[in-house]
Amino acid sequence: MNIRETYEQFEEEHLSTYGFKSKFSKGRNSEEAKCEIRTEFQRDRDRIIHSKSFRRLKHKTQVFLSPEGDHYRTRLTHTLEVSQISRTIARSLNLNEDLAEAIALGHDLGHTPFGHTGERILNELLDSGFKHNEQSLRVVDLLEIRNQKQGLNLTYEVRDGILNHPSTCKASTLEGQIVSICDRIAYINHDLDDAERANIINIKQIPEKFLKSLGDSHGKRINTMIVNVIENSAHGEIKMSDHMTLITKELRDFLFENVYYNKIAKSEEDKITFILENIFEYYNKNFDLLPQFYLKIYNENNFSKSEIIKDYIAGMTDTYAMRVFEELYIPKPWRL
Repeated sequence: MNIRETYEQFEEEHLSTYGFKSKFSKGRNSEEAKCEIRTEFQRDRDRIIHSKSFRRLKHKTQVFLSPEGDHYRTRLTHTLEVSQISRTIARSLNLNEDLAEAIALGHDLGHTPFGHTGERILNELLDSGFKHNEQSLRVVDLLEIRNQKQGLNLTYEVRDGILNHPSTCKASTLEGQIVSICDRIAYINHDLDDAERANIINIKQIPEKFLKSLGDSHGKRINTMIVNVIENSAHGEIKMSDHMTLITKELRDFLFENVYYNKIAKSEEDKITFILENIFEYYNKNFDLLPQFYLKIYNENNFSKSEIIKDYIAGMTDTYAMRVFEELYIPKPWRL
């Protein structure tokens, strides 16, 4: 019995009845020989971490566009926080921690530059619309290259969790459902923390009911939510108490009103819209000037030109998008 088989046996003997055992994965789109050391979900986690799209998350906006401070969250640090919270809850409920971790690390790989502003712009530009969870699945299935082949060839369960992490969806595994609820726990709390750091709001503006129910610090609020999920999840269901669900929704509404739509936080949004719309328009008129990687995908698949342009833009970091715009539209000095 090799290391992987020993761990698969451990999962069967020690995980909850509701925990998904890696041995029983529905498998990959393309069959592969199993690893002697790692389970299928551990392999998926490693493939995601070593992908280019994962590394690019460090230069993608979470909420604040191009922040100057070193301590504001990026899409990468958000992803790591979701992973940490997901692992804590999965371990506490005796579910598959590796599966939860892999889904969490991959859930935002398809997010656009400039955060939800970029997502909104692409959604408006495309007739078919744009959803970052669908783009995340497209990244791991098509746009990442591994061993000279398209896609990471992840397991069904990880792909399902990535696609169904928004609150409007429901993953087929409890581990995927954990990531969905942890995504909200993470961004609600770290966006509030970043807003305080940016002096968008201060502690005195936060309604007393939130401080009383959740705690008066970032760490206390996250801990309260995590403990609530652990205490209220049983019999194959991941959930908060009714009171905590209501408080979480009201705190999210508070953030929309005071942070996400705040004029200071969104002061650069018109410029971002201008940049992404013009990049899209340029390649719509000059499609053949796209990088060869995307032209190859277009030539080998039955995708529309706008879908390929979307792939290119969605994969950009904030800094790369600004550099592309500069190269396309800003005149360069004449050098003799």
